[in-house]
Amino acid sequence: MLVLQSFPTGRSTTNPYLVQLADQLAPDPQVLGFSWRRALAEPYDVFHAHWPEALLHGSTATRSLVRRLLFRALLVRLWLRRNRTAVVRTVHNVRSHEDGNRAERALLARFDRRTTLWIRLNPTTEVPAGSPVRTIVHGDYRSWFQSTPVERAVPGRVVYFGLIRPYKGVPDLIETFSALPAGPEGDALSLRVIGRPTTADIGAEVLLAALADDRVSVSLGHASDTELARDVTQAELVALPYREMHNSGAAMLALSLGRPILVPSNPVTEALKVEVGRGWVFTYRGVLTAALLGGALARCRVEHPAGSTARPDLSARAWSVIADQHREAYAAALSLLRGNADRSGRVAEQPVVGGETAIDGRQILEHSELRTVRP
Repeated sequence: MLVLQSFPTGRSTTNPYLVQLADQLAPDPQVLGFSWRRALAEPYDVFHAHWPEALLHGSTATRSLVRRLLFRALLVRLWLRRNRTAVVRTVHNVRSHEDGNRAERALLARFDRRTTLWIRLNPTTEVPAGSPVRTIVHGDYRSWFQSTPVERAVPGRVVYFGLIRPYKGVPDLIETFSALPAGPEGDALSLRVIGRPTTADIGAEVLLAALADDRVSVSLGHASDTELARDVTQAELVALPYREMHNSGAAMLALSLGRPILVPSNPVTEALKVEVGRGWVFTYRGVLTAALLGGALARCRVEHPAGSTARPDLSARAWSVIADQHREAYAAALSLLRGNADRSGRVAEQPVVGGETAIDGRQILEHSELRTVRP
């Protein structure tokens, strides 16, 4: 089986989630990195899309126009190969973080209609009604950072890291932190912000907010794995005060590095709290206040005293299991095209060679007649 992923390989800035997925899937199926030439001219059995809107955006208006034309050509090719090439799409967010124009929205709607099977990272994600869907959780980052040096937590250190987008509330976090009184001597509070702003405006807003408090330090831009591991493991608490949180790679990365997180309460984060064990996921409702932030820091110290070697339970996030679940999803999508599955996605029984095949309950296809759950 040849699987074309929607991201290029070999780039140091590629999301580690995507890199780990490709590495764990190989050698069977054979994973192909994205290029327009490959997408439009070479054979492949499955096209697996992540954030398809990214394929529409160039660094200039002219390049974006060219991307849209190429995307139209891709849609034509996928339509012509509708009985031979399955389209699998992972839904990472409730909605796109990029505000596309009407032409882009129309192209993405056409792509949605061509999608054979959907993958969601948690069972609250809404997909088109009646569509074949699998629920496959977000994998961890433990092996990704296993050879990277880590630091001891700095008492009183709060850290935010990741892309800085308006909805992630980073300027508000800085203002909330600045309202905290200074800690006792030898236990000074500090806030570290690391990440690349998606616009110049949000970057300027973060820098301006940080000027009001010399306990706040900011590093804007892409951080290497070594830099990221250093800053995250120096945290006593990682704060991710997103106004909307659905699936968070940053939350999973912090937990993989053994650092507790503070996140808004919603069905996804409350389920994560139960999954990983007590003292790792602290949640709050409404607007994050200085009292809530200070309280979370105090609870961290109770749950994780100095010298503690405890780690969250991330056993459900093992990549070997996740890779197997993706292989099953690809096979189911191809079976839909070849008539071996009904439109619910249930695959006709096949002869079993060499023993029974066990299918995890999360791999059984679920109908998507869901209520919308908004974080």
